[in-house]
Amino acid sequence: MSQSMIQDGKIYLGTSTKPEYLELKFANRHGLITGATGTGKTVSLQVMAEGFSSAGVPVFAADIKGDLSGIAAVGEPKDFILKRNKLIGLEGYENRAFPTMLWDVFGETGHPVRATVLDMGPLLLSRLLELNEVQEGVLNVAFRVAADEKLPIVDLKDLRTLINNVGERSKELTTTYGNVATTSVGAIQRRLLVLEEQGADKFFGEPALDISDLMRIAPDGRGVVSLLTADRLMQSPRLYSTFLLWLLTKLWQTLPEVGDQPKPKLVFFFDEAHLLFDEAPKALMERIEQVARLIRSKGVGVYFISQNPLDVPDTVSSQLGNRVQHALRAFTPKEQKAIKAAAQTFRANPNLDTEEAIKELKVGEALVSMLENKGEPSIVQRTMMRPPEGRIGPLDESERLGVIEYSPVYGKYEEMVDRETAHEMLSKRTEEAAAATDSPGSNWSDIIFGGTNPATGRKTQGMGTMVAKEFQRSVSRSLGTIIKNIILKSIGLKR
Repeated sequence: MSQSMIQDGKIYLGTSTKPEYLELKFANRHGLITGATGTGKTVSLQVMAEGFSSAGVPVFAADIKGDLSGIAAVGEPKDFILKRNKLIGLEGYENRAFPTMLWDVFGETGHPVRATVLDMGPLLLSRLLELNEVQEGVLNVAFRVAADEKLPIVDLKDLRTLINNVGERSKELTTTYGNVATTSVGAIQRRLLVLEEQGADKFFGEPALDISDLMRIAPDGRGVVSLLTADRLMQSPRLYSTFLLWLLTKLWQTLPEVGDQPKPKLVFFFDEAHLLFDEAPKALMERIEQVARLIRSKGVGVYFISQNPLDVPDTVSSQLGNRVQHALRAFTPKEQKAIKAAAQTFRANPNLDTEEAIKELKVGEALVSMLENKGEPSIVQRTMMRPPEGRIGPLDESERLGVIEYSPVYGKYEEMVDRETAHEMLSKRTEEAAAATDSPGSNWSDIIFGGTNPATGRKTQGMGTMVAKEFQRSVSRSLGTIIKNIILKSIGLKR
């Protein structure tokens, strides 16, 4: 039986005793691809990404090892691919490149990805930095002061300067905003320093990423595949968590409710998910769990790729209806337990020993179970996966540069904008305050008649005004005493 990549609203994945499909109408109910290193997980990810792109669905994927970038180049008709195509009955197969955009938080091997500190907000930053209640309160005060005094917080430089300013003005601010503990100021600064050393200074800034740029459709109707270079990023786990926390939150806040659609509006692939979940901040875990439960209503599908199904927490795993399981090894008791657990996640096939099959799968083979009919999982089948049409393997440096320069967003994010924000504005206030203090006689008018505090921008009372007010209060008190005495004497209560 001949098969094409897209057929009747389905993505063809491979052949078992029958063709195996991923139905586009169930694709926003999320999925999981698992298997040991070298068993074909990344190739299965690429096959699914190509299928979504061909169906007009934009794709975002974290490219951990750089292997996925080959999707942007025309594949090669190698012998093993031709043999597999013949084995599974795949006719009309053609090697082609797919519309691709490359992104990089560090801005070195793709378009820079940025967000503003204000966009992240005090709540998410507090959770990300794992601040205690008192420290979180100080961060909230800082954001409130910035809002009241119209201080834009764009990058980490702005935030560090703002936090320092709030610490210096703690006594002044306490009456308006509540207690500002100086010890908490120091603790926040230390946490920010850790984030900055991991490269967060490149992530926080302008221009910020426009989410709509991840949801582009190419002129030929195919969905654009956005790949985030993540090999270096994964060496900075807190920064990676920062990026994902912001991206998932932004996506959640931006997209409208659409309910079930014939196909997703966007599909996310998170490769090497075990790196994402290992020691992830609680805030990130909460956000991922929320996304897994609710974001399908926004028309978004989320797929995790990991070595072991036990890498994914139960609260997330229970939401992943579409599953592809490559081979697992069983050398230790822990690995044997993982295989048994993986087998139990599938709908049983009476003609297949799922647990044994997981250990016997060859490269390019997988156990496949997709949602079907009214949304129930299909019976698990041992499946020969179809090969991708793009290149299997990474782009070289010149090819990557070409993809970047021919991208529809080239030039939009490349240069960081450094406008006047909180850091510059607060530094200017400090300089003006210092200049006023150092200049003899220059501020006598302000001392006597009042003026504006250059450090805070607030009005101050002059000495003359305070003396006049005190005199007025004294006169009022004296006059009141005289009148009271006259009244008391008139009614005979005072002699």
